[in-house]
Amino acid sequence: MKSLSNTARKTKPQLLGLILLVTAAVGSFVFAEDNSITLKENFRDIPTPPEFHVEATLLDGPVFANNNGKTLYKWSQHKLRNGYSGEAAGTPQCYDNVLTVTAGLMSPYPAGIKLPELDSRVSCTDLWPPVLAGDNADPVGAWTIVERQDGSKQWAFDEHPLYTSVRDRSPGDVLGGTTRRFGGDSPAKRTPIGPPTLLPPGFAVRSTFIGRLLATDKNNSVYSFDQDTATSTACTDECLSKWQPVPAPGLARAQGEWSILERSPGVKQWVFRDKPLYTYVLDQRSWGLRGTDVPGWKNVFTQVAPALPDSFTTQATIQGNVLADANGKTIYIYNCGEDSIDQLSCNHPETTQVYRLAMCGAGDPEKCLTHWPYVQAQANEKAPSESLWAIVSINPKTGRFASPGHADALRVWAYRDRPVYLYGDDEQSGDVHGGGIGEWRGQRNGLRAIWLRDDYMSGIL
Repeated sequence: MKSLSNTARKTKPQLLGLILLVTAAVGSFVFAEDNSITLKENFRDIPTPPEFHVEATLLDGPVFANNNGKTLYKWSQHKLRNGYSGEAAGTPQCYDNVLTVTAGLMSPYPAGIKLPELDSRVSCTDLWPPVLAGDNADPVGAWTIVERQDGSKQWAFDEHPLYTSVRDRSPGDVLGGTTRRFGGDSPAKRTPIGPPTLLPPGFAVRSTFIGRLLATDKNNSVYSFDQDTATSTACTDECLSKWQPVPAPGLARAQGEWSILERSPGVKQWVFRDKPLYTYVLDQRSWGLRGTDVPGWKNVFTQVAPALPDSFTTQATIQGNVLADANGKTIYIYNCGEDSIDQLSCNHPETTQVYRLAMCGAGDPEKCLTHWPYVQAQANEKAPSESLWAIVSINPKTGRFASPGHADALRVWAYRDRPVYLYGDDEQSGDVHGGGIGEWRGQRNGLRAIWLRDDYMSGIL
């Protein structure tokens, strides 16, 4: 076993973080208040080649990285309406040829349409350098070696060829992709790989916007009760009609952050970080968060998301709780993926802005600034340290990062290096009129509100 942090027990009162209360809902959301004391997720040691190691990340838990700290990614195959995109196991598909036409994978577009900005277009490997294996490299456990078209060798994990991302700049960055779940007729995403989480049998972990959510292996979220301790429980009698203790097998033993409470002779319950665990019988969806609406009850996370910018708020809407600016206006994120064989994303300022400008203003940057204004940072605002949030300088005419000294540059908030937006037709707090605008409910080329609860509407962030 390895632990990415030794502070779990020493700083527990502080680790509750920043509680954001929503006036129209009972539930609460927990974010880290100080990333230096954020709980980190423990992981299992598995056989690993010497050129790779584990890095802690703010959103995706522990991930594998190379000697330079660059996160390793896979490009899993994904079924679309018109076929499959991504890579089949053991078969690299990311190469240095520059593609010029669409693939026809994403309905309703046909194949053969010319792609934009061909004079400056890059190849798949320009953005996703393959993780090459040296001549003396040997497979280890789940780590294997596959052959590329030119005869070079590439590392694979669970048979998935591996890549790094040019977007990642520092160890622990996961700006190239995320382990958050995706769906619909959207491109195959690149996702970071990591070691198994250190969990007893019967549990699973999933990345959400607010943290790494703990659930059973049947995808039922687990909860803790404020009045419980590691050795006693206040949930008895009528309480048990809605809250079911997560049973520990008779042969289960305490280890690390996990212990066992014997509720009655022979009846054992799992305890994580000194809190007995329960499932909520009224949860209607997998990985639900409904139980956190009940006073005194909280979802359990192996680690919580880092702090939000101080000026941000949360708002209750008819569709769930969303992130909002200081005035209560809903904040949106832009999603974009090209219909080409390499399925490159186009949601970053360093990628083509043709799709975004067409979607938000029929190609007119001024209309885009009216319909979808950037969330600008206040003059005295600074980004939280070690956060997924940053303040970036954007050229409003092009949508790209502004050059130093650009007179008209805007200081805007960015999530995972991508600017965030407001919607011009949202008039008051709680409006989400811009939610899902674009292709495939805003997942393919469009904008979606930043939902704080994945059980209301699964996000693409």
